[in-house]
Amino acid sequence: MEADLTCLGKILGGGLPLAAFGGKREIMDLLAPEGPVYQAGTLSGNPLAVAAGLATLKELSHARVYRELEKKGRQIQEGFESILRECRIKGVVNRVGSMLTLFFGVECVRNADEARCCDKDRFSRFFHGMLRRGIYWPPSPFEAAFLSLAHDDATIGRSVEAFENWAREESKG
Repeated sequence: MEADLTCLGKILGGGLPLAAFGGKREIMDLLAPEGPVYQAGTLSGNPLAVAAGLATLKELSHARVYRELEKKGRQIQEGFESILRECRIKGVVNRVGSMLTLFFGVECVRNADEARCCDKDRFSRFFHGMLRRGIYWPPSPFEAAFLSLAHDDATIGRSVEAFENWAREESKG
């Protein structure tokens, strides 16, 4: 199945505001100047955002980038999973590459229904505990955390250490 219209945003501008859309000829031909539908945007064609997007695509074209992101993702996942086991806290880390989500109170999350069964109160305590330790994590168990190339081994280590400190405190209380 092919989409009639595709909308892209966020990453397209390499961190700067930029979006684009495209689609089947019969739809795109409805846009001015060929068609009657006028489309404009405050940042349409912004040269700075386009340059940032092109620079991001150039960086992402190197295979080493994905190997490095996979390594970073695996590092934090394995660190968190080890701590969950050591502290006997029921939970699971779902991860794809450098994107991960931590769910408490469940052993497996494969869909939205299973995600909704997680321990949201414990997640709230985790979020605030990490924040007190200088680590800003997404504030909801239904949001993913994203690692980037800017997250070096020391940063990941501090995150795992903060999680360990929180988990030890949590398992005592």
